[in-house]
Amino acid sequence: MKKRVGKFAAVVLAAYCLCMILLSWIAGDQFRYRNEVSASLSPAAVVGDMTAGFTLSQQFRVTNDQIDSIALRFADYGRQNTGSLVLSLQDELGQTVSEDTIDISKVQDSQFFTVKLDRPVQGNSNYTLTLSSVDGMPDNFVSVYYGNSIQTGRASVAQTIAPDERLLVNGVPVNGMLCMEIGTTSYLRYMDYYWPAVGIMGILLLLYFLTLYRKAALEKPSFVTNAITALAKYRFLIKQLVARDFKTKYKRSVLGVFWSFLNPLLTMLVQYVVFSTLFKSDIPNFPAYLLTGIVMFNFFNESTSLGLTAITGNASLITKVYVPKIVYPLTRVLSSMVNFLLSLLPLFVVLLCTGEQLTKAVLLLPFIIVCLLTFCIGVSLLLSTLMVFFRDMQFLWSVLTMIWMYATPIFYPETIIPQRFMMLYKMNPLYHIIRFTRITLIDGVSPEPKAYLLCMIMALIPFLIGLFIFRKQQNKFALNL
Repeated sequence: MKKRVGKFAAVVLAAYCLCMILLSWIAGDQFRYRNEVSASLSPAAVVGDMTAGFTLSQQFRVTNDQIDSIALRFADYGRQNTGSLVLSLQDELGQTVSEDTIDISKVQDSQFFTVKLDRPVQGNSNYTLTLSSVDGMPDNFVSVYYGNSIQTGRASVAQTIAPDERLLVNGVPVNGMLCMEIGTTSYLRYMDYYWPAVGIMGILLLLYFLTLYRKAALEKPSFVTNAITALAKYRFLIKQLVARDFKTKYKRSVLGVFWSFLNPLLTMLVQYVVFSTLFKSDIPNFPAYLLTGIVMFNFFNESTSLGLTAITGNASLITKVYVPKIVYPLTRVLSSMVNFLLSLLPLFVVLLCTGEQLTKAVLLLPFIIVCLLTFCIGVSLLLSTLMVFFRDMQFLWSVLTMIWMYATPIFYPETIIPQRFMMLYKMNPLYHIIRFTRITLIDGVSPEPKAYLLCMIMALIPFLIGLFIFRKQQNKFALNL
């Protein structure tokens, strides 16, 4: 037993060190600073003809550390215009902190044109944006959009605009603000504490494993040592049960394993047609966004549905042969994991076909897969226990998973959820898991440090609850099967 514990500890500590080094390489930039782009108002109207002498003035506040860029939505009236505009920023004292020239021949109708500032401007302050026309002439000018509402899905939500924030057109206020996006940077200090925290966690792990090793040497039982022994003893059985469940899924099927590729693709195709045409989804790269949510939720749905009957479906084995009962729901989830890993292949194909570039952030995928697996095991342990004493659970769970699907941002953006419900909405573990996956695969960057912590918490809490209830009730299973 000492040898097994020592080998397990060595593997875990080596994996921990490797993962921490990889994380600092992959997510180092995102742990140092965060780039954000403010949401723009929906266009309502244009300011007018920006001919020579025409001036716009817009006050706004930036709460992040610095301003990097400003984007405005232009109208070019369907013609090729020439000339230039001057965009300048003034601070609260009226001093010009940045000034740039816009070549209006490069703007496109109803599109944002981004001006990258020559040098970043300090944030956390109020600023005034001034846009003036230098040489605009009749039939050779552009205009700029302004608005007073935000589009959320298919609805438009009116925004309250303070009097001092209203757009001034040649000194006259209008009921709205410029349709603009402010690119900002916030400086984070997580990397200042990263390696000290990694060192402290490594020392705590080492001390814990030394304690386990001492208990193993004295032959004192513990949950971890018992789990290591059980996994080593029943490793062959676990492999056989996983293979059996996976093969049974495609038994007598013509296409067989190929359905692991087809199922998420066909589901995505149907929902893509519905939500991109009938409901007019404006989510960027909607196919990749949609398929990511489908693949992750399908694994949750399939693994927990199989785990639900893990005990009742193996009643003949449980009442005749002694095997740790936790093996049955565990193997059901692991068999679904095989199918899930195969379904990731069409996801990567769609990502590449839609123009997404796979970055080093894709190496973070194993982390979120482990979180999802842990969460599904925990839910399966809880469901398999409830199923023994309450057989109606199988019918109730099909309804709950349908509700859960609509409560998860699979085919819609989270922006359509009213702000007053967001705290309740974010209590959904799948929300954090799917969001993390989309950031790494579609955005190609690491999420913020808080996202790692939330995903681990959302996975561990259901796992510990499910494990506690399962272990407490498992001795009563035989009497109720």
